[in-house]
Amino acid sequence: MYYTVGIDVGCDSVKTVVMQFDSDGSGEKLILDDLNKFRKRDLKKVVNESYERVLALKKLRHDDIAYVATTGEGEMVDFRRGHFYSMTAHARGAIFLNPAVRSVVDCGALHSKVMLIDERSKVLSYRMTSQCASGSGQFLENIARYLGVAIDDVGELSLQANNPETVSGICAVLAETDVINMVSRQISTQNILQGIHLSMAARLVNLLRMVNAEGQVLITGGLAKNIGFVSAIQELSDQDKRLNVNIVSEEGAIFAGAIGAAIWGSFRHNVLLAKANSRPVCGSVC
Repeated sequence: MYYTVGIDVGCDSVKTVVMQFDSDGSGEKLILDDLNKFRKRDLKKVVNESYERVLALKKLRHDDIAYVATTGEGEMVDFRRGHFYSMTAHARGAIFLNPAVRSVVDCGALHSKVMLIDERSKVLSYRMTSQCASGSGQFLENIARYLGVAIDDVGELSLQANNPETVSGICAVLAETDVINMVSRQISTQNILQGIHLSMAARLVNLLRMVNAEGQVLITGGLAKNIGFVSAIQELSDQDKRLNVNIVSEEGAIFAGAIGAAIWGSFRHNVLLAKANSRPVCGSVC
């Protein structure tokens, strides 16, 4: 048995996971996850703090970790052994969380992308949002702060809407102006929030259609736990007769990138061992 750590460095937070594997690389198991917001702190200190915390919680020493893998902006992590591209990490993490998933919508703080994947997590096709930050998690956080709503309450509140008003899907400045006008017209917070979710979802549904998505679609990234946003994507997908998809939510989907990095780190660990011992490599990614 051995352990790997995956660290996904995003634009506003660090996601860290510890994975456990059997000695042959099979039996992958997520045993701990940790989410740490920057909050204007030094990024390297936040990463180190998260890493030391997960080791302490599982009573692990540095020598117990076979491989530290990063993704996202994790190339700045000094103690990493390898760095993996964000899409391959999210795709592998998605298959770990739900093997039936064949498309992934990764919604981050600044960017969103849609991937078509196969059963081995190979990325077959992808599309990214090309407009500015109006469809990002950071934009949603800014609006929530303006409305005086805690970001964790945004999803639940938006589900209470009865007459949502959509905002500009092109420009964050225009979208923020739309929200200010809505507040002055006394549009309810619930209707504003669901309108924003629907505007963001419309762009992602368009990307799903562009990659010819079918079957189960997993939302990953920071917006994965926003039930109002997930509901908006499902609602618009159902209305689009050209799409036949089912939007699914999984516990831990916000950690998909870190999970994928940790699993690819296990594979790389076994490759290195095989080279050292001159034996075939398989493990959990075969």
